[in-house]
Amino acid sequence: MKWNKLYKYPKSTKSLVEGNRHYDVSNEILPSVTTILQATQSEEKTASLARWKSKVGENEAERVKNEAAARGTAMHKFLEYYVQNQKLLDLTDEGREASSMGQAIIDNSFKEIEEVWGSEVTLFYPGLYAGQTDLCGIYSGRESIIDFKQTNKPKRREWIEDYFLQLAAYAMAHDVIYNTCVDQGVILMCSKDGFFQKFTSTGKEFTGYKHKFLAKIDEFYKKNVNLGVKNPHKTNF
Repeated sequence: MKWNKLYKYPKSTKSLVEGNRHYDVSNEILPSVTTILQATQSEEKTASLARWKSKVGENEAERVKNEAAARGTAMHKFLEYYVQNQKLLDLTDEGREASSMGQAIIDNSFKEIEEVWGSEVTLFYPGLYAGQTDLCGIYSGRESIIDFKQTNKPKRREWIEDYFLQLAAYAMAHDVIYNTCVDQGVILMCSKDGFFQKFTSTGKEFTGYKHKFLAKIDEFYKKNVNLGVKNPHKTNF
C-alpha cells in the first residue's frame, strides 16, 4: 500500500444541532451526509424500521444498534491503525471479533488499494454538507472513495443504496475542493461471522448516485429552512 499525500485535508469537530450530527469545518457548521440521508429516507424504509422495532421491542432494538455501533467503531479503529502501519491490540471479546472482521477485509481487498491519499478524511461541500470517509485514493486503477462497513449479516446490493449515496456525496465534495474526478465508490464489508463482501459503483451508475444525493440535499434543505444555512446548490453534471 503506497501513501501519496497529494491533498491537505481539513480538520473538523463534530457537534449536535437539534439532535443531528453536524461538522464544524472551514468556518462553517454543516449537516453530515448521514444526517441528510436519515432526514430524507423513504416512507417505506421508515415503516420497515418501525416494524422491526415493534417486532423485537424497543430495548432489544436499542441493544442490537448499540452493539453493532461498538463493533463497527472497533473494526474501523483496527483498520485505521493498519493503514497507518501500526498495530492495535484489543483483547476484549468485542476487540477480538472486530479485529477478525478487519483482517478479513485486509486479506480480501487491500491488495487492490494502489495508492492512499488520506485515511479518516473529513470532506465537505461548501455551504451544503460534510462527512468523514475511511480512505481516499486509487483502487483498482480508479480514483475512489472507500468505506469500511460491518454488518450483522451479509447484505444484498439492493439493500445498500444509502451506502452508495454516501460515497457519491464524498466524491462530489472531494472533486469540488481538490479538482479531482472521483468516479468510483468502494464498500468493503464484513459480517460478524467473518463473511467478506465487496461492492463497487463506477461510471454512469456512480454519477446516478450523485444525482440522487443532490436531490436529497434539496429535499433536506426544504424541510429544514430554519437551520439558517443557505442552499447554494447549482451544480450540474
